[in-house]
Amino acid sequence: MAGWLGALRGALQASGLWEVLQLDGAGMKLLGVLRLVQPALPAWERLVGQALWAGRRLDLAEFTAWVNQALEGASFSPPYPDHEQAVILPMSQMLARPFAAVVLAGCDEVRLNSSPEPPGGWTAMQRTALGLPTRDDLQAATTAAWQQALQTPFCDVLWRVSDDAGEPLLRSNLVQQVQLVQGNAPQAPDPRQVRALASTPVAPPQPVGRLLPLAHLSASAYDDLRQCPYRFFAMRQLGLQQVDELDAAVDKRDFGLWLHEVLKRFHETLADQPAVAGSQYRDLLDAASTATTESMGLDDGEFLPFAAAWPTVREGYLRWLDAHQATGAVFASAEISQSQRLGDVKLMGRIDRIDHLPDGTPLVLDYKTEASSKTASRVREPFEDTQMSFYAALLPNDTLQGAYVNVGERDGTRTYAQPELLEARDALVEGILNDIGRIADGQTLPALGEGSACDFCKARGLCRKDFWS
Repeated sequence: MAGWLGALRGALQASGLWEVLQLDGAGMKLLGVLRLVQPALPAWERLVGQALWAGRRLDLAEFTAWVNQALEGASFSPPYPDHEQAVILPMSQMLARPFAAVVLAGCDEVRLNSSPEPPGGWTAMQRTALGLPTRDDLQAATTAAWQQALQTPFCDVLWRVSDDAGEPLLRSNLVQQVQLVQGNAPQAPDPRQVRALASTPVAPPQPVGRLLPLAHLSASAYDDLRQCPYRFFAMRQLGLQQVDELDAAVDKRDFGLWLHEVLKRFHETLADQPAVAGSQYRDLLDAASTATTESMGLDDGEFLPFAAAWPTVREGYLRWLDAHQATGAVFASAEISQSQRLGDVKLMGRIDRIDHLPDGTPLVLDYKTEASSKTASRVREPFEDTQMSFYAALLPNDTLQGAYVNVGERDGTRTYAQPELLEARDALVEGILNDIGRIADGQTLPALGEGSACDFCKARGLCRKDFWS
């Protein structure tokens, strides 16, 4: 360490910075922190310090790290001037300090409350017992500081008429009391100048996707096209993706993926073992959950909240399964990829589950772990639901049914059938062909900027919605 400090001192002297640093207060502080000048210490402490510094052996990286830590851990305060031009301090510190002029800024109802809220969660009786200042004490101190400030020969009182969000702000009641007593107090003119700004509207972007032909289309991709064509252009055609932060915590999306895999394993086991009795369903479902947790490598501690809710979810699903099987529905497949050619575009998707009804009609089921109210809203308007209609378009059957299965913890497992599925599928296919044709003809893909689609849109920063909407 002694050798490194000597080399650093020589480098500063050779570069001409040594004399400059010695002439500056902050420079002298820097030299002292780095032990380049001897501080005013007792002789025995200097000897001990020199012995300790001399005994450390460091390479360049370690010495550089020590310099960074030493400078980060130190602070410098300039000496207080003898004849300051301006002093910035809280109003309560003005007591017994004479000033020639005072500017009281922020005298609105929020920043200058004559009856401030006492800090902490103590009650009035507890504050009295502990000797803490009460609300009356704080009010008296604020009033005394205010009256002391007004005794200054020249005093300007400023307040804001609105906050950062544009909400109006009233004057502090202390200011209102002064204006009530001294109605003729002079009001300063508004220093702001009125400017005429020319209107410069910013049009939303309208790219053309003709040069990026569509080859594949999924349910989520087409939902983006219906929600906002610009999001479809940016995220699907250009292939732009948001770089997410690394997050090892297990969230509800991970629980949904876990639940889909658990139910897939469970029903495939039942299909391979048709002789299994209903009393054994619970054990098979628990075995599927354990195997899925191990295969996904989920941490027991992070998965604990969902594991604690699993018994309730399991019992609700088993009750639903008994009623579902009583209708004659038979499990056929789970998590099977489907595709269908539609013109020049190939529709692709993965259906959670397909059952067969007693008459052979396919029943498309999609698991949901969302709020039951959101699932109910999906089936309220069949022609607005892209996902179930898209899944129906992946199947060649002329007759089929579809439903969402909400696997919830509070309300249990419930079925939300999608009515008029075939009519909605035909309308969806017609809409896809129309949209594909419009893109091929060079129609623009404008940013709509409407509804909740923009709240969590990953392309919001690209379309600049906040500047043109």
